[in-house]
Amino acid sequence: MNIIVVGLSHKTAPIEIRERLAFSESSLEEALPRVKELPEIREGLIVSTCNRVEIYANSGDDAQGPLRLRKFLSEYHQIPLEQIQEYIDSFAGQEAVHHLFRVASSLDSMVVGEPQILGQVKKAYQDALEYRTTGGVLNRLLPRAFSVAKKVRTETGIANHAVSVSFAAVELTKKIFESLEEKLVMLIGAGEMAELAARHLKSNGVREVLVTSRTYRRAEKMAEEFQGTPLPFDNFYNFLDKVDIVICSAAAPHYLIRPEKMEEVMKARKNRPMFFIDISVPRNIDPKINNIANVYLYDIDDLEKVVAANIKERQKEAVKAEEIVKAEAKQFYCWLENLEVVPVIKSLKEKMEGIRKKELEKGLSHLKELSPEQMRALEALTSSIVNKILHDPITQLKKQELKGDDSLYLEAARKLFNLD
Repeated sequence: MNIIVVGLSHKTAPIEIRERLAFSESSLEEALPRVKELPEIREGLIVSTCNRVEIYANSGDDAQGPLRLRKFLSEYHQIPLEQIQEYIDSFAGQEAVHHLFRVASSLDSMVVGEPQILGQVKKAYQDALEYRTTGGVLNRLLPRAFSVAKKVRTETGIANHAVSVSFAAVELTKKIFESLEEKLVMLIGAGEMAELAARHLKSNGVREVLVTSRTYRRAEKMAEEFQGTPLPFDNFYNFLDKVDIVICSAAAPHYLIRPEKMEEVMKARKNRPMFFIDISVPRNIDPKINNIANVYLYDIDDLEKVVAANIKERQKEAVKAEEIVKAEAKQFYCWLENLEVVPVIKSLKEKMEGIRKKELEKGLSHLKELSPEQMRALEALTSSIVNKILHDPITQLKKQELKGDDSLYLEAARKLFNLD
């Protein structure tokens, strides 16, 4: 019995290979049972995302199991193995456990610390449960992986620093305003990053989103998505004194917001703080407005500097996370190995104890009546002999278990003592 992983990710394969080997949601009903039916595979689940396609399995054959899964990927997707062989990685034993724990904890993600992968691994496990392709090993391994991922996020700051431009904008906004509740946001232009930033702000409690765009229909559509209000592009200035946060991605060829107008806006606001994010290139907000009291402006370069700094912080936290994952993987694998070693040791002890009792009874039948003290002495003597005989074999089995190299010793013990 061993845990194996076979697959590919953004680290080993380009998108054109990953997409050819991906499993759709509808294909899992057929694919998962086929994995479990492979001769060397006892349990299996498939993780298929835009960045990785991996099969996790409990295999009865360390050598043939990974090869069988490689062939399965080739045959299922009807792609010659030689075309994909170089892109496929495989892990076995403690390495496989360690890999899963890293994946679930987002240490193997394109963006370290991102939360989506944990949900995707959980979904993969639910699918495998639904199609009954997991068993005793994977049903212990996956929940443990989820627990490790939670521990990593709790005990490190791996997810505390924004590493997308849109989310960095929200983090900066939080530093200026104590609370985002009751704040009013204006989107000038309907670019993708501005939309993402507004979505984050909305999830953080802002009261309302106003949307203006050169194309009024587009403004209406986005406002509807945020349950907000569309504004005509020509008179958005009339509403500026009402809003607290402005996200601009209009892609106009000139400045849309200038210092002289902002002086008037701030007077109307009674100098209450106002936050601007200019994602436009070229910029659509005159950087001179930053000189006005209580006006805070960040452009795309500012945001990317924040992201770069935050990536460094996540990398520092990732070092701590790697230590947690390494220790947890070792601990889990020791438990897994005990599933093999403990029954063998138990069987060995039971067999020897049975022989001891049988031979003691034979010996006693030829002896005159013994006193209780003499009986206890014989029991202790024979038990001591058996324990001393078993001491070295059991010690060696446990040592090899810790090294992860016990399969040969287990097989030898079964055959030498006829335990099967």
